Amino acid sequence: MPESQIFFLECQNTACGLRFPLDLAQFDGKYCPRCGSALTKDCPRLKSQSFSSNQNNPKKLIAILDNVRSAHNVGSIFRSADGAGFAQMHLCGITPMPDENPAIAKTALGAEKSLAWQYSPNAVQIIKELKTQGVYILALEATPQAQSLYELPASALPKDQAIALIVGNEPAGVDPKLIAHADTCLYIPMLGQKNSLNVSIAFSLAAYHLRFLN
Repeated sequence: MPESQIFFLECQNTACGLRFPLDLAQFDGKYCPRCGSALTKDCPRLKSQSFSSNQNNPKKLIAILDNVRSAHNVGSIFRSADGAGFAQMHLCGITPMPDENPAIAKTALGAEKSLAWQYSPNAVQIIKELKTQGVYILALEATPQAQSLYELPASALPKDQAIALIVGNEPAGVDPKLIAHADTCLYIPMLGQKNSLNVSIAFSLAAYHLRFLN
């Protein structure tokens, strides 16, 4: 495949004026897809920079996906977990696996290969095993006893224990038996008309908050 040549193009028709990016190594880029008028090539995209955290943050984080049905969401969670430095992911119940569902790779973008994962048909069994290993369990679920993710003090989390973050099924939520084994339940406060976020977005918010909570 030729090297990417992404430029921002602009329609010369002032009544249209569509401006959009296009990879000229793969597409013609002569005519506006909206009105058919000629396009002008303006500027190339900015080159992406990679910023790695130099923060001394040794927390071992583990993700537990229980019955997350959507391959898109699973792939997105893989990518976020990798970015937040998670050590491992457990795929449980009816959660699809990367080696069986190629759609996961479309959103994971390779994170499914760099992040260690394993499958278990029963998340309750996995939680029991992790508890015997001293892992601290967090469930992302708005139960009556849950506390806001953003009011969780760093002192509430163990310094020398691994931490597991559970997300569950949409719309069933986290399995009640998993919540019964959790040390803490967390919720993400909502200010709009909806009372929940997409599971992959909710996981990402919680994952990065936990990673950089000091």
